[in-house]
Amino acid sequence: MGASDKREEVLQAWYMDDSDEDQRLPHHREPKEFLSLDQLAELGVLSWRLDADNYETDEELKKIREERGYSYMDFCEVCPEKLPNYEEKIKNFFEEHLHTDEEIRYCVAGSGYFDVRDHNDKWIRVWVKKGGMIVLPAGIYHRFTLDTDNYIKAMRLFVGDPIWTPYNRPHDHLPARKDYIENFLLKEGDGQAVDAAA
Repeated sequence: MGASDKREEVLQAWYMDDSDEDQRLPHHREPKEFLSLDQLAELGVLSWRLDADNYETDEELKKIREERGYSYMDFCEVCPEKLPNYEEKIKNFFEEHLHTDEEIRYCVAGSGYFDVRDHNDKWIRVWVKKGGMIVLPAGIYHRFTLDTDNYIKAMRLFVGDPIWTPYNRPHDHLPARKDYIENFLLKEGDGQAVDAAA
């Protein structure tokens, strides 16, 4: 069993249909069209499978935080009972947007969907379950929703002081978006990101 098999127990990705039914449904295409986590990595979306029951003492999480400079950490519970202004917030999360910094989420309980755009602007749905950690690169257009279980508890990580500002699409003029396009969308299909400084 490869490393991706281990991750795929807590993270799955597929192309979405165009239905405007309840956003919390899986929205698979027919026939279903799954993507590997390595294909997601080509878009800059990184993922890990970690031990959510022992996140306080998990050496792998500690190593990731040290290597990537994730000094800030807090938790966010998204469910009708725990999140003030739930209906408004869940609508805002599902608006297509980008951030000028990475979005790092580690699911320690529950599950939810992170939707990202591919090279051709098609939606990919990433189902993150307990033990799954995902990093969305700065500048990627994305959105979030709960699934039909209506609950996620996620660890939020950040480099330095957190800035959660969403920039709803279109915000193609932002340097973070331009860098993302150059690093991930304009490269040839050789699996290597273009060095933005080159």
